[in-house]
Amino acid sequence: MPRTNSIMERWVRTHRRELLDHTPIRNEQHLRHALRAHELHYNEHRTRRSPQAATPLHPLPQPLEPERIASLRIRRHDRLSGVLHEYRHPA
Repeated sequence: MPRTNSIMERWVRTHRRELLDHTPIRNEQHLRHALRAHELHYNEHRTRRSPQAATPLHPLPQPLEPERIASLRIRRHDRLSGVLHEYRHPA
């Protein structure tokens, strides 16, 4: 199926560019762990280039009031020894 082939090519290209080009892989177990962690990051935390910047597995975030923006405390969580960064603010 031509459409399926293009989707898989895009998936492989994205993971290679964002993960494998920056991570030296030691063995098959390390490769599986890195791909699993990157897939979770890709589907749950990485924002998309959409107008709302939503991730596929989460609903759109609620807009913040201007007075709350100044008091946000953003925390960074590193995954895969700092290759992936996830940013969150405590509720």
